[in-house]
Amino acid sequence: MAGSRRLYSDLAYLWPLVSPPEDYAEEAGYWRDAIRARLGEGRHRILELGVGGGHNLSHLTSDFEATGVDLSPEMLEHSRRLNPDVEHRVGDMRTVRLGKLFDAVLIHDAVSYMLTEDDLRAVFTTARVHLRPGGLLLAAPDLVVESFEEGRVLRWDIPPPSRPGDPEVKVEERLTDPDPADTTIESWITYTINEGGRLRVETDLHVTGLFPMATWVSLMEDAGFETEILPLPGDGDGCGEHLFSGILQKSQSQILAGASVTPPPGRVGLAPRFSSYS
Repeated sequence: MAGSRRLYSDLAYLWPLVSPPEDYAEEAGYWRDAIRARLGEGRHRILELGVGGGHNLSHLTSDFEATGVDLSPEMLEHSRRLNPDVEHRVGDMRTVRLGKLFDAVLIHDAVSYMLTEDDLRAVFTTARVHLRPGGLLLAAPDLVVESFEEGRVLRWDIPPPSRPGDPEVKVEERLTDPDPADTTIESWITYTINEGGRLRVETDLHVTGLFPMATWVSLMEDAGFETEILPLPGDGDGCGEHLFSGILQKSQSQILAGASVTPPPGRVGLAPRFSSYS
């Protein structure tokens, strides 16, 4: 049986090869536009939960002051090398508390590892207690119920190695839903690795959550966010096409009641600064 989430542990060295940072440039532009449209100009303080290798974040650090959190020390090492000016912390997006407030909380596809509605509620609580009033939450699950297709096979588009000595990797991923009555699906991944002419195959299992779009919206609204769904370019296979955007409507006193936080200088008492985005 395949190991679980090996891409974030013993196979993490493959991450920059199978998902290069430059592949995130277009999508990161959508995140930047969403932040600017909601919060206006300025070097906003952003927190990325589940930052992984920091590839999406690497296209935002020139514009914003960033902090990154992830469960995987191996993935954080990638992000530290790519984003040396970013503060990095090991932590679970459901429970981490940094004692700071931010202008925006970003959660890329790592949010897909939330398997239940209670998991999502915990994540939205984490976002809420780290945001100033009028702050922005952006979350982008890989898949929603409306875009899931049983048995779909994804073949990752991976460029040839750019540096001598790097392995050549081919990746195939099969999506399946063993129990449509629950809120999880399985991704069975096969890595075919050619290192110096020596070929080997590694397997991996990723269990992720699958929820209807209406569930995302209702749980975000329950957490105090005024929510809408924005488009993302996706991968052309139904993955990564939705960006859930929420503006925090709760008061500063309600946020402070949820966790012990230290507001950044100049943020206490500021009115929300955002405009409509469509």
